[in-house]
Amino acid sequence: MRNRKSRNLIALFVVGLFVASCSGSSDSTSTESSADSVAGDSTETTVAESTTTTTTIPIVRAPLTGAQAPDEAVIGRPALVVKIDNHPKSRPQWGLNQADIVFEENVEQLTRFAAVFQSQGSDPVGPIRSGRIQDINLLASFNEPLFAWSGGNAQVASAIRKSTMVDLSHSAANEAGGFRRESSRVAPHNLVAETSKLWTLAPADARPPVPQFEYRADGEAVPTDSKPAGAVKISMDGVDVMWEWSPELLTFVRSQDDKPHVDMQDVRINAPNVVVISVVYTKTGSSPVAKSVGSGEVWVYTAGALIQGSWERNDPLKPFVLKDAKGAVIKLTPGRTWVEVIRMKSAAHIPAGIDVASVPYP
Repeated sequence: MRNRKSRNLIALFVVGLFVASCSGSSDSTSTESSADSVAGDSTETTVAESTTTTTTIPIVRAPLTGAQAPDEAVIGRPALVVKIDNHPKSRPQWGLNQADIVFEENVEQLTRFAAVFQSQGSDPVGPIRSGRIQDINLLASFNEPLFAWSGGNAQVASAIRKSTMVDLSHSAANEAGGFRRESSRVAPHNLVAETSKLWTLAPADARPPVPQFEYRADGEAVPTDSKPAGAVKISMDGVDVMWEWSPELLTFVRSQDDKPHVDMQDVRINAPNVVVISVVYTKTGSSPVAKSVGSGEVWVYTAGALIQGSWERNDPLKPFVLKDAKGAVIKLTPGRTWVEVIRMKSAAHIPAGIDVASVPYP
């Protein structure tokens, strides 16, 4: 009994020491904390910094316009060239205002368009007509483009099928490319197709085109030695063409034979850039053949101004190089471009402020 009481007293004594020890530790910590808060030079205060990271998403630009792509998914698809008729019975056409680049070339006493689609398409597109020998070199820089056409004579058909272009002629693509005859027109000016279907026929290894021109950056001005432009008149084979600057629309608008040129939606044919390339035309049979490899004079109409210079192209697989009189590369306005492939001395520049009716076609 005595031993049990002794053990209980010892236990109480130990517990008492433990409580006192805890109480003393707490008081000491409290005192030290108070002292530290008063003596500011003896305390380190750590403040977590708040960092905000801003990620700038780069603009994805279409290779053939230099403008923001309407859809990133289209950037990887190949260029699609459609040969579009310009016979009076083929007008108005489908798709000319949707093409990234349009080449107007002389054919037999008339002109024809090679409309290059990549960033957007047109369903339907046309009227579609035959290809020409000159198309092979003119279009080779688009990286094996799809080529929608309605055929040609045996020599032309053989040459095109041996070229770098992918044959999507009426006979090759047919219904899979959306080819059909438009009932409101008469043959042969009534063949149309659909770009959305033609793109599905691209080879598995098809690649997008490389940029064909250089473009000004946002806010970059045209060179100070450029000339304010009112219009340009061009005598093509069988048709008079005029491109006139529209300050209201900030683009060039097109006329044919002194009448506004409109598409099937009754929208004036227009483009921010008009590149007038002077070339030598030879002949194969009765067909003109533009020599698009070599060099020559170029007039570039962009942002309401004319920049004069020269074009050079030593390899048909490479784009045209456009340089001004000082040797600097001519930069275009981001957006669509028309390329007029003209005979030499067949264009007349009209300065801003001059009545276009007072200047004759050359």
